[in-house]
Amino acid sequence: MKNYLNFEADIKTLENELDKLKDPYNQEGLSEVDTNKITKTQEELDEKLKEIYSSLDPWQTTMVARHEDRPKSKFFIDNLFEDFISLAGDRFYGEDQSVLTGFAKFNGQSVLVIGQEKGEDLESRIERNFGMMRPEGYRKTIRLMELADKFNIPIISFIDTPGAYPGVGAEERGQAEAIAKSIECCMKLKVPTLAIVIGEGGSGGAIALASSSKVIMLENAIYSVISPEGCATILWRDPKKMLDAAKAMKLSANDLLELKVIDEIIPEPLGGAHRDRNLILSNVRESISKNLNSFQELSAEEILEQRKNKFLKIGRSKGFISNPENLSTIDHNKNNVQKFYDRNKKNIFIMAASLVVATLLSIYFL
Repeated sequence: MKNYLNFEADIKTLENELDKLKDPYNQEGLSEVDTNKITKTQEELDEKLKEIYSSLDPWQTTMVARHEDRPKSKFFIDNLFEDFISLAGDRFYGEDQSVLTGFAKFNGQSVLVIGQEKGEDLESRIERNFGMMRPEGYRKTIRLMELADKFNIPIISFIDTPGAYPGVGAEERGQAEAIAKSIECCMKLKVPTLAIVIGEGGSGGAIALASSSKVIMLENAIYSVISPEGCATILWRDPKKMLDAAKAMKLSANDLLELKVIDEIIPEPLGGAHRDRNLILSNVRESISKNLNSFQELSAEEILEQRKNKFLKIGRSKGFISNPENLSTIDHNKNNVQKFYDRNKKNIFIMAASLVVATLLSIYFL
């Protein structure tokens, strides 16, 4: 049974009509298939898909990114890689089923594969915790990323999560620390790292694995610091204003490419990745191959420096420094601050001490 979004009513009608035309049996029994009408209806369907999906607003894009039929990480792992060997456990607490990890072969090359997995049905979604990783999940990926780095093995991550799990147990086991350590680990790696946002890229739960040499998004995926509903609740105290929030957050692939937060957009089949899984597989395979090849001539130090500069440049074109290509000004400004402190540290100390004394006296006399 196909699942449709609320703006796909016309598509649903045309597809139901097409299915009836292709079925040689109707309510009256055996009937003749009208190929001309099938062709015409198919053309109408293609035109309607093009009309709707060429003008999706940010909230509609969010719904497509969350579509329950959308290909998940397990689908890509099963179909893009060979000899996948699943590895589990963080060696501290336990296993986290919301993230798949293991070594595999891609075009004959050894790679580490990481995939945040939401699950395909209710049972598997509960088992996978709807793709929301716990601390042990991040610590598992850190353990394996460090192992891949030791043996010079590239890392490919599939991002698909509404965010890190906010439960009490997760917080007690150090959720924030685990996310921070994962980001730190990603930034220190000296091997090529690719992060592909295939659905939702939600908050720190996503960036913990997406601090990569190349950040790539599927055309209808989203990547943001918070969900549109969460943003609307905080800013307007009204989760129903999620459309306004989605527009303001710039969470679509096109917006993020323009802002240079991501590096590439992988085109999806017309109507979303779930409508042609073979095509989306081909597109993702081509992107991975192209990006891995781009690192072949770079040394480990060059790969590390490229990743560092990539993230330092984000937002620099918006006025932080005059030349975003020259990050040496950052160190220059840091040196100026240090020189100012060295020249005036005596006066700064006297001012601070005077402020403390004045505060204590005012408290005493009041």
